[in-house]
Amino acid sequence: MEHKSDIDEGLYSRQLYVLGHDAMRSMGEANVLICGMRGLGVEVAKNVILAGVGSVTIQDKGTTEWTDLSSQFYLKESDLGKNRAICSEKHLARLNSYVRLSTHTETLNEDLLLKFQVVVLTDSLLEEQLSVAAFCHSNNIKFILADTKGLCGQLFCDFGENFLVKDIDGEPPKVSMIAHVSKGNPGIVTCTDDQAPFSNGMHVVISGVKGMTELNSYGPIEIKVIEDSDSFSICDTSSFSEYEKGGVATEVKETKTLSFIPLNVAVEQVMQDPELLAFAYEKEQRNLSLHLGFRALQEFQQKYNRLPKPRNQEDAELLLDLARKLSAAAQFDGFDNEVVRKLSLCARGNLAPINAFIGGLAAQEVMKACSGKFTPLKQWLYFDALECLPEQEDSNKGLTEEDCAPRNSRYDGQIAVFGFDLQEKLKNQRYFLVGAGAIGCELLKNFALIGLGAGEGGDITVTDMDSIERSNLNRQFLFRSEDIGKQKSEVVAEAVRKINPSMNITSHQNRVCEESEGIYTYQFYGSLNGVAAALDNVEARMYLDKCCVQHKKPMLEGGTLGAKGHTLVVVPHLTESYGSEPSSEQKAIPLCTLKHFPHRIEHTLQWAREQFEELFKRTPENVNQYLRDAKFGALTVGREEAEDIEVVEAVYQSVKDRPHEWQDCVAWARLQWENFFNNDIEQLLHCFPPDHVTSSGLSFWMGAKRCPHPLSFDPANTTHMDFIVASANLYGQIYEIKGSTDRIDMIKILEAVSVPAFRPKSSVTIAVMDEEPKKNTEERRDEDKAKLRELKQKLSSIQAGSQDCWMVPLEFEKDDDTNFHMDFIVAASNLRAENYDIPAADRHKSKLIAGRIIPAIATTTAATSGLMCLEVYKLVQGHQQISLYRNSFLNLAASYYLTLQPSRDQRFMVAGKEYSIWDEFLVQGKKDRQEEMTVEELLKHVKDNYNLTITGLFYGSAVLYYNHADRLKQRVSEVVQMVTKREIPAHKQMLEIMPSFAEDEDCETVPPLRYLFR
Repeated sequence: MEHKSDIDEGLYSRQLYVLGHDAMRSMGEANVLICGMRGLGVEVAKNVILAGVGSVTIQDKGTTEWTDLSSQFYLKESDLGKNRAICSEKHLARLNSYVRLSTHTETLNEDLLLKFQVVVLTDSLLEEQLSVAAFCHSNNIKFILADTKGLCGQLFCDFGENFLVKDIDGEPPKVSMIAHVSKGNPGIVTCTDDQAPFSNGMHVVISGVKGMTELNSYGPIEIKVIEDSDSFSICDTSSFSEYEKGGVATEVKETKTLSFIPLNVAVEQVMQDPELLAFAYEKEQRNLSLHLGFRALQEFQQKYNRLPKPRNQEDAELLLDLARKLSAAAQFDGFDNEVVRKLSLCARGNLAPINAFIGGLAAQEVMKACSGKFTPLKQWLYFDALECLPEQEDSNKGLTEEDCAPRNSRYDGQIAVFGFDLQEKLKNQRYFLVGAGAIGCELLKNFALIGLGAGEGGDITVTDMDSIERSNLNRQFLFRSEDIGKQKSEVVAEAVRKINPSMNITSHQNRVCEESEGIYTYQFYGSLNGVAAALDNVEARMYLDKCCVQHKKPMLEGGTLGAKGHTLVVVPHLTESYGSEPSSEQKAIPLCTLKHFPHRIEHTLQWAREQFEELFKRTPENVNQYLRDAKFGALTVGREEAEDIEVVEAVYQSVKDRPHEWQDCVAWARLQWENFFNNDIEQLLHCFPPDHVTSSGLSFWMGAKRCPHPLSFDPANTTHMDFIVASANLYGQIYEIKGSTDRIDMIKILEAVSVPAFRPKSSVTIAVMDEEPKKNTEERRDEDKAKLRELKQKLSSIQAGSQDCWMVPLEFEKDDDTNFHMDFIVAASNLRAENYDIPAADRHKSKLIAGRIIPAIATTTAATSGLMCLEVYKLVQGHQQISLYRNSFLNLAASYYLTLQPSRDQRFMVAGKEYSIWDEFLVQGKKDRQEEMTVEELLKHVKDNYNLTITGLFYGSAVLYYNHADRLKQRVSEVVQMVTKREIPAHKQMLEIMPSFAEDEDCETVPPLRYLFR
C-alpha cells in the first residue's frame, strides 16, 4: 500500500483530511510574503506557518507601540520601540520547523516581490496597496489585501486572470455502491443507498462492475437523478454486456477557472458590481458603505498623516465628508452615514477578535492561492461587528474622547473602541473554559489580549483531561514539540501568562460531568460570569449547556469541522440554549449490516474496529476480572445467555490456549485470518447460498445485500501478511510476548501451521429479517443455558491463581504508527471489503473513519474563536437586545460566511403564567434550619411561594411523590435515595426535580424545581 512519506503525516494528519496530499505538496513549494506585523499580520503569519507552506518572509519597517499589545500576541512591553518583525521572528520560527522563515525590515521593492508566489499586505497605505497590487497582477503573483480598523475588517484577493480551482468546495467525492444497472438508452443505475447521494448534471465514474464491464472504462458520465428514488440515468447501455453484480459510482469533482480584476479596477467596479462583494446578503448596502468608509480613511490618512482620533466628533465629520463625496461620485444612493461615523469613532482601535477572524480568512486565501484547493474570495469582503458598541451608542450617554484616550497601557488598542470602564470590567470577569485544544488555545490567546480575567477580581479556570500529542502541534499553536506528553491545561496556562503576565489562570485536568460536580459545584458556577465551551463532542456540550441553564450563566460555544465552523452564544433569559435544538448525531450502523451484510467501506472499518476491541481489549479485561473474582458468573447477570456464551467462551479459550512463544502468536493470527475471511463467509453462504430466495420469491442477495465470497490465504499477498503481522504482534502484546516484523521468518512459521477444513455449524443463528432459522425460542434458550453451564464448569476447572495468566488490555490509539493498531484495522477492513467486493481504503482514509477523527485546520479555528470572543464584549456590557448578538456559520472552502441573530428562548404557560427554560422554582432545603425539608414541607413551600399545588414529583425516571401519603414526612433526599436505590453523592448540593401541578395538568413543559439541600 502506498505511503506518502514526503509529508509528515504525524504532524499534519488533521489538516491532511481537509486539504489532501496534493494541496499540501503545492503549499510546501510556495514562498509567501506577509507585510505588516501588527495584530492582523501576525495572525496571518501564524496560520500560514502552521499550515506548512515552503517559506514565509515577514516584512515590517515599524516599531512596537502600546496599541500593538492589544492584539499582537508575540510582542511584550519590553519590545516597545523595537522592530515588530524582528521581535516576532523567533516566536513564529518555533511554530513549524518545516517552514523557512526570514525577515525584511526595509521598504518593499520589485526585486523582493518577484521572489514570491503570494504577497499579503496588512496595515498599508493606499499608494503602496495600488503599486504592489499592480505589480503582482502583471507578474502573476497572487495578491491579498487585509486590513482591520476597530470593529471593521476588509479583505481583497487578486489571483490573476486564469486561476484554476481544482476543488471548489473541499467536500469528499460522493460515492455510492451499485445494486443494479439496466440495459437501455439511457441505462438506469440503482444504488444500494436509500437515496442516491448525487445531483443532476454531476459527473461520475463507475468502477468494479462485474458483467457490464464496459462501464469500468467508460470515463466520466453525466447523470440525471430519478426523483425520490435510489436511481439515476447514465449513457446508452443497450449494447453493453449483461450486468452481474457489484460496482461503485464515484463523483468526479468539478474544477473551475476564475478570472480576477486588479485592485485599481476593483476599487471602483465594486460600486457598480456588488457581486464582487462577499459576506453581503442583506448587508449589501452596509458593506458598500464600509467600502467607501475604508477608502475615505485612506484619503484621511494621506491628508492628515494620521487616523481619526477615538470618539472625536470633528474627525468623524471630516471622514463623513470624504466618504459622501466618494458616494456621490459613484452615484450610490444607499450610503449609510452611521456606519461610516462609527468606523471613524473606533478606527484607531486594534482588537484581537477582529484580527483573529480576518487573519483566519486571509490565511485561508493564502492557502487557496498556493494550492488551488477551495474557491477563493472573489474579490472583496467587508465585515463589521459594530453591534459590539454600547447599547446607548446613539444616545447622550455614549463614550467620550476622555473615556477612550490612550493610557500607555497594553489595552490601549481596545480602550480606543470601548473606553476604560469596560476594560476594568473585562479584567474582573471570572470565566470557565472547558477544553484546551485548538479552539481552547485560540480563545485563551484572545482572552489574554483583551484582558479577560486579568484583574484582581478576575480569573480564568481552564480544564482539559488530555495530554499533548504531536498531531496537536499543527493547529494548537500554544504548544511546542518539547511539550508533548504534558497536560494541555498546564501548558496552555503557562503560555497565556507569557502573552499577558497579569492573567489569573487556574488549570485543571477534570472531565466536566456528573462525577466532577464535587469540584464544579453550585458555588463554583455561582461565582462565574460566563462559560466557554471548546469541546469536540455533542454529549459534553449538552452537559455543559445543562449546567449553564441550571446556574443561569451565559455560554459561548464554537466548533469546527475542516473548513467549516460555527459559533453560538447563549444568553440567560434572552436566547435559547445549545440543548434547545435536537442534535443530529450520526446514526449507528445496524448490527446485522456490520456482522453479515456490509456494503460500504465504513461498515468494514467499523467491523474491524469492533474486532480490535473484542480481541485485544474486552477479552483481556474479562480474563483479568475472572482472575480477580472467582464468581465470574456475576459478570453475566442481566444479559441474554447467547451473549454470555460469547464472553465466557472467549475467556475460557484465552486462559486455556495461552501462547508461550512467538510462534504461537503467528499460528493464532493465521487461524484468526481463516475464521474471519473464509470460515465466517462460508458459514453465511451455507445459511444463505448465492441462489437463496426469500419467502416472497425474491432473491435474498439483492439491494444493499452483497453476496460475499471466501478468500484463500496467500503469503505472497501483501494485505494477507499485513493482517498476520499486525494480529500476531497485538496478540503477543496482550500476553507480553515479544513480537517481530520479520515476514520471511513468519512465512516459515506459517508453513507448519495446520488449518482445519471448514465445517458448517448446523446450530448457527443468523437473524436476518424473516430469514432467521426457525427454532423454538424456549428450546434455544435451554440449549444456551446448558452450554453456558458447561463452559463455566470448564472455566472453573482451570487453575487460575497464577500471575502468569494476567493479560494486558490494549486501548486503541490511532496516531501511533508503531503499535500495529491501525495496521490491524486497515488490513482487516480491506480483507473484509474484498470478501464483499467493496473498494479498499488506504491507511489515510481508514484512520479518518476508524479513528473517528475530526478534520481540522488552524485557519477555521482562528476565525471561529475570533467570532466567539466578539460576543464577550456584548455579554460583559450586558446587552439586552437579542438583535445585537450573533450566531455564525462559516465555510472557508466555499467563501461562505453568515451571521444570524440567535433564536429567542421559547416560552410556555403554566397556570396562566409565562415561563422559559431559564425559569425555575428554587427551594433552599436548609435555609433557616438544621433539618432538611420533608416532602410535605416542600409541597407547602411551593404552594405558599408560587401558589401552585404539586401533584407529582419526579427525579429523572423515578417517581418521588404521586399521592404517596407515606412519604410526606420523609426528607426529600431520603426519598430520592429510596426510589433510585442509590446514595446521593456527598458532593451533590442540588437536586433537579420535575413537578406536576394541579392547576394545569395538560402542560407538557414546566420549570424544574431546583432543591438546594447542602
